Amino acid sequence: MATSPRPRAGTKGIPRAVREQQILAAATAEFGRHGYETTSLTAVAARVGVTKTLLHQYFGSKQDLYLACLEPVGDRLLGAIRDAMGPGEITAPRTPLLVLHAVFTALEGRREAWFVLYDPSLPEGGEAAARAAHYRAAIDTLAATGTADLLRAAGSGGGIDGDPLGTAPLGTDPLDADALKYAWRGLVTALVRWWIQHPDQSPDAMAARCARLFAALRASLTAGGDL
Repeated sequence: MATSPRPRAGTKGIPRAVREQQILAAATAEFGRHGYETTSLTAVAARVGVTKTLLHQYFGSKQDLYLACLEPVGDRLLGAIRDAMGPGEITAPRTPLLVLHAVFTALEGRREAWFVLYDPSLPEGGEAAARAAHYRAAIDTLAATGTADLLRAAGSGGGIDGDPLGTAPLGTDPLDADALKYAWRGLVTALVRWWIQHPDQSPDAMAARCARLFAALRASLTAGGDL
């Protein structure tokens, strides 16, 4: 009678695949909360209840462990944002909310992973920094496309040099989209930081909260009239 192969043994009777996922979850939390520079393999091992030697056996160096944490979240975020944006130009007013919901959903369970990707302490010139930069550039490209399409569809209302009241024809200042791209990254970062501090908030609840905040901001700006 044929039997299915037994999983490779890990530590304390835990299959290796399960132990690896435990290590990745712990390392993601450590890198996300404390940054690459400050995070130690000893701290990661202590969170899991294994030895530092075992971490080296499973993942190699600290940089190797960081990359093992980074690549799944980078791939997951890119895929989620692409799916939320959909094909073609971004003309639907709700697209930013769909993107935010996709980001929250992709990060659920490992919310600190956003700060693994956006970690200013990565050593310059190393593979870790290069790989993180690759993912950030890909996300920035999507953000740039989305913000440019939104401005073309809805009208930026922003002025250019010599036109402080914002009466310039639509599309005359490409820096509007660039500024909005940076503002968008900062907004997502701030929202994720708040979300980490409120673990009871689900991705759906966060998206609904953002919808309310956006509506309030839009109403406030409309009521304020022209500058």
